[in-house]
Amino acid sequence: MASNGNNEHHRFLGYLSVVIFTLTFVLGLPSNLLVVATFFKKARNKGATPNVVYVINSCLANLFFILWLPVKVTETLNNWMLPPVLCPVYNFFQFGTIYASILFLTAISVGRYLSIAFPITYKLYKNAKNSCLVCAFLWTLVTLHVALVLIIEGNGGQLFVSSSLNNISTCYENFTEAQLNFLVPLRLEMSVAMFFLPLLITTFCYFSCMALVVRSCLQERRKRRVIVVALSTLLIFVVCFGPYNVSHVVGYIQHENIWWRRVALLTSNCNVFLEPMVIIFLSSPPMHSLNLCWQTVKRKLSNLKCNASACRRRQG
Repeated sequence: MASNGNNEHHRFLGYLSVVIFTLTFVLGLPSNLLVVATFFKKARNKGATPNVVYVINSCLANLFFILWLPVKVTETLNNWMLPPVLCPVYNFFQFGTIYASILFLTAISVGRYLSIAFPITYKLYKNAKNSCLVCAFLWTLVTLHVALVLIIEGNGGQLFVSSSLNNISTCYENFTEAQLNFLVPLRLEMSVAMFFLPLLITTFCYFSCMALVVRSCLQERRKRRVIVVALSTLLIFVVCFGPYNVSHVVGYIQHENIWWRRVALLTSNCNVFLEPMVIIFLSSPPMHSLNLCWQTVKRKLSNLKCNASACRRRQG
């Protein structure tokens, strides 16, 4: 009976995972491509501001994650069927992009705070070169952390692919006691350094922004937009990335790879499509650019329709 219950639970979790992966792919791919294209156009026409650079890098991290989703769906429906050497590569992109998104969201919040609290001083350092240097530092930080974890976890020589009790090959699921002795403290360090600390910084920046904006002379409409953007970003930050990183803390306390970590990881996937949607619907400059893009598409479709009608009349 217990075995049947576990099988039913595993099957339900598998179906839920496939639904979320599919939703992430269907919504995340076009929305992230749209934001990247819009902000690239904005950078080309008006110059690359720090916010533009950070948003592009964040969406690129989401796209790297999306490219590996078909692999995750295949593993969830069946088991790990690819060459074992691809397992650490897949996990590098999966977990690396999660923490990259966290750090770029933090960089965006810091930039917004500095532009409001110290507009004159910040303007002296507000250029694309410095923003690209910050992005390079953040990518390097994520790469070193994730690569270190993967190297240590691979000390068993199995390249992360192992068999479960049901004789099913899994990737990044089962660990030896020796691997856990290194893995659990490293996961805790990653969650503290690349989630809880960025969360504190992001919370401080956005609440400070809201306090400064409320006391300013801005129009009420613009005040509301700043507050909505700040609260929406914080909500995504906590809801999407919180459960997964809390699992690292619990795993450290219990000294194990806790079972619900896989469930918590699903919420991180939702950031892939929620973040660009917040950017699209709550940021007025991108909305203006998106409206221009949509009008251009409508004109081209209208021209194609007119040309097709003209061709049919000539043929008739």
